[in-house]
Amino acid sequence: MLKRIVIFGAGGHAKAVIDAVEKQAEYEIVGLLDGGKAAGTHVYGYEVMGDDAWLLHNLDSIDGVIVAIGDNWRRSIVAEMIGKAAPGLPFVTAIHPSAQVARGARVGAGSVLMAGAVLGSDAELGEHGVLYPGSSVDHDSRAGRFVSLAPRAVTGGGVTIGDYTAVAIGASIIHGVAIGEHAVIGAGSTVIRDIPSYTVAYGSPAKPIRSREKGERYL
Repeated sequence: MLKRIVIFGAGGHAKAVIDAVEKQAEYEIVGLLDGGKAAGTHVYGYEVMGDDAWLLHNLDSIDGVIVAIGDNWRRSIVAEMIGKAAPGLPFVTAIHPSAQVARGARVGAGSVLMAGAVLGSDAELGEHGVLYPGSSVDHDSRAGRFVSLAPRAVTGGGVTIGDYTAVAIGASIIHGVAIGEHAVIGAGSTVIRDIPSYTVAYGSPAKPIRSREKGERYL
């Protein structure tokens, strides 16, 4: 019997999460929650049932939840809210069947690996992380909590990526580099040296361009 879950989010990112969940075939999606969309609307045939208030009144009817919000900081706020309001409700993990999780790799609760994503040997993706299609975190690397790697973003081995950091489309990070928390690596960049926390960096080689604030939008 499939576990019944709700997906918190009903935007473009949620569509990609729905695809991974459906193809994983381990969960039944009961519906979607999104305070920014009218209840009764539908996304891919799933009804938007309301917001977090619905969740609190229907805990007995579901087995888990996944937060499908693309922005790392906003995803963390919603996950924290759910964790406090419903501490016994598990965050489920969605792994597309075409994604590859190598021996010794660890995937945190609430994370999503989309089509063609790779998590290498003894690599780690923290809680509520997102590996978009074709992205790769190589062996012995650690991507922290609420991290995202956009399509075709890749790392070498032994890379460290701090919590809440976003690595944009097609960026490459060579082996052994450390990137701090709340950083943004621009699209198509090549990172060959460490990047500090709270920094926007891009280029080939990537260089710090400016500082950024916690929670600042990056798209």
